[in-house]
Amino acid sequence: MWVETVSLEGPYHFDHVLDRLSMDPVISLDIVERSVKVPLVINHNPYVFTIKAIGTIEEPRFEISGHDEKIRIRALTEINRIFQWDFSLKTIISHFLETNLSQIFSMHAGTPLVLEFDLYSCLMKSIIHQQLNLKFAHTLTNRFVTSFGYQVDDVWFYPLPEEIAQLDYEQLTNLQFSKRKAEYVIDTSRLVANGTLNLKKLDMLSDDEVVKELVKVRGIGPWTAQSLLLSGLGHPNLFPKADIGIQKAIQKHFKLEKKPTSEEMDIYSEKWTPYLSYATLYLWRSIE
Repeated sequence: MWVETVSLEGPYHFDHVLDRLSMDPVISLDIVERSVKVPLVINHNPYVFTIKAIGTIEEPRFEISGHDEKIRIRALTEINRIFQWDFSLKTIISHFLETNLSQIFSMHAGTPLVLEFDLYSCLMKSIIHQQLNLKFAHTLTNRFVTSFGYQVDDVWFYPLPEEIAQLDYEQLTNLQFSKRKAEYVIDTSRLVANGTLNLKKLDMLSDDEVVKELVKVRGIGPWTAQSLLLSGLGHPNLFPKADIGIQKAIQKHFKLEKKPTSEEMDIYSEKWTPYLSYATLYLWRSIE
């Protein structure tokens, strides 16, 4: 086993990270031990890495451990990307303290934008979560992963697209997926499996190009495309205005009688650019 210690510039509130990750029953973590196990597929092989916080919010330090020394550098690079360790949150805080979201950013200061562990699982999760309340969305995702995924060291991995591509729609409707959602999940997996939809190439495209590419796929609309950009690729300036949670958070924060219109959201968010993704995250946090 190898162990690497990483120190970051604060603030970085890992306990807020764990709190948010704990809503997803697929993820293996320990809030008391301040640790999370990260499943990664590297060179077509599954590995589990443990991230443990050993520092403070202002002086964050982490121990990362794994078993295979040969993929150590690759794993550390990927973990750094997922947990956004190379981006200083001081920039975010100073930006938003001058905006109409200063109260929310003070309350949740140091909360980073943590990405999903891989793009395919992010896309599947986004499709499954479409138009569902968060609790049932996580329930469906858990059923999907535990029915068709696999475990390594008691940690769940999402199934491969090639495996989901072989399913019948009824195998998902039996888990309480709607017929249409079952079609979206399986048909999209078939496109990924046969190479028609190349997820690895998306990071080379602009935000608009990614959305344009993804919405060609039946079952993927702008909300799902933006979800992949934000939670899968970590693009910093995404604002999914159609998201019900964002609308509710803005309504609550600005004490509106009803949910804001798209035009009103544009007005409220004028000064949030170029960090709309962080505004989105912190607005979600304000109502979770």
